[in-house]
Parts: sequence; structure tokens; C-alpha cells
Amino acid sequence: MAKEKLIIGTRGSELALWQSNFIKKEIEKKNKNISVEIKIIKTKGDKILDVALSKIGDKGLFTKELEKELINKKIDLAVHSLKDLQTELPNELELGAVTKRHPMEDVLIARKKKTTLMNLPEGAIIATGSLRRRSQVLHIRPDIKIEELRGNVPSRIDKFLKSKWDAIILARAGVERLKLTKYVSSIISIDEVLPAVGQGALGIEIHKDNNFVKEVIKSIHDENTFYAITAERAFLKKLEGGCQVPIGAYAEVKPNGLYLSVYVGAVDGTITFSTQLKGSKFKAEELGLIAAKTLLKAGAGKVLNEIYKTR
Repeated sequence: MAKEKLIIGTRGSELALWQSNFIKKEIEKKNKNISVEIKIIKTKGDKILDVALSKIGDKGLFTKELEKELINKKIDLAVHSLKDLQTELPNELELGAVTKRHPMEDVLIARKKKTTLMNLPEGAIIATGSLRRRSQVLHIRPDIKIEELRGNVPSRIDKFLKSKWDAIILARAGVERLKLTKYVSSIISIDEVLPAVGQGALGIEIHKDNNFVKEVIKSIHDENTFYAITAERAFLKKLEGGCQVPIGAYAEVKPNGLYLSVYVGAVDGTITFSTQLKGSKFKAEELGLIAAKTLLKAGAGKVLNEIYKTR
């Protein structure tokens, strides 16, 4: 019997290809009647490499071209780092499955092992392209100088090694998936820097009317990760934030409930808002909305509006 063929659409970076190959293997392992093909698609975010992400101001920066192919049924599923997937999806598409989350912290890559955010020298230079990281680092270490850094994971590490910077910050998931952990000096605690919404999880985006694919990807879906990212994404959506605003969130399902920690800050870290909430995983979206309303009531909206004005 001929195998049913599915096509995954992906960006062409090493990490994106790792993610797509991982999903391909998982689908083929659990569905013996299916063979999966990978199609590389360049996105706007891959083409514009000399501008800070926060200045491009496009919420679909790493997804729009993939979504066009999904809508036109040229591909069957798109694999995303969930932190890159905007909270408002096109009408024809949906988030069909979410994989079990990899450790979601950020990591510090510095010149020496065991270097941490707190023991970097006074006035140290850290490079990052993320306003979320910038805001939280400057909040706990206002003396640190931040430089702009773009590119994929290996090229960021390469830029660092050739630079005079003291450190860079990357997502632990990407570094570990590409087996680049030898460069990691320390794992940054989420008490210091909260991750991006969805960080560490992979999202499978599909066409709403593709029932066959919907059934297939149930085999790789992780329910608890889905509840957690639902709370995080509801929080982000209410604040109208993309992946390039100083917003951090992390939710975790524990035996006694769903725990959510959230952060909003000024870019320079001088003003910050954060809270921690607990609720039911079956009301994950509601928990995210309550968290957003709590921070908006405290004044986070004013800080975010200032940031949106400069975009």
C-alpha cells in the first residue's frame, strides 16, 4: 500500500530544520502509513538581517510566508518555534498541536564557565536582539550595556566569539537542540529573566479544514504544554504584544493547578510590572486574561503604548 505523503513547511535555519526533522521523525514513528517531506520557505525575518527586530514591527515576521503556503494548500503543516507564532492567526488556520516543552530558560554565553548575570563585571556588554531580555537584564543590572544582535543561533555565537562583548543571551532550547551547550556559561533562572511566551515548545500550524492532518498530529500533541502556552498566549494577546516587546511569561501545570508568572517592563528596565497567579488548567485562557488585566490595571498599558509609538 502506498504511503500517504505530508509536506512540512519550514524556515531554512539550522534550528528550524532541526525542529522540522524532529516533527517528521515523530509523525513517521507514530504513523507507519505516512511519509513526510520538508519544504524550505524563506520568511521576511530571514531576509532582513541588518535591522533590529523591534524596529521592523511585524508580528508575522517569521511566519507569514509559511502561512500563505498553508492557506494555498501547498504544504500540510508549518512547524514554528512557538515564541515566533503570533497570537492572531489567519481565519483559515489554527494551532493544531503543541509538542512537549523543552527546558524554556534563557542561557548566558560568556568568556568563562560559571559566569552568571550577577557576577559579570561592572559595565559589562551583553548582546541580544530581544527587548524582553534587555528590559529584565537592565532591571537587575542597570550598569550593563546592551548591544544589538541578530541572526540564527550558530551565527550569533560566531559573532560573539569574534566580538569584544562580555556575553550574549540565547534560548536554552535552541542551543541544546543544536548541541552547542559547550558554549553555555550558565542557565539564567526564571526568577531573573522570564522566557518569551511559548519558549521551548514547538507549534504545528495547519489548515482548519484539513481533517486528515488534524488526526495525524494528535499523536505528537502534549496536553499539559498546550494548557500552559494557552495561558501565556492569552496574556500576550490581551496586551497586543508580538514577540518583540518587553513581555515575559511562563506557565506550568502542576498536580494542584496551573501556575502563571508574567512580566512587562520598560525597555530600559526602570519600570516593571509582574505577578504570579494560580488557576485551573481547564481555564487556562481565563488565567492569562486575568494576569493581563492585573498588569494593565497597575499601569503596564502606558509603558507598552510608549514602546508601540516608537515602532
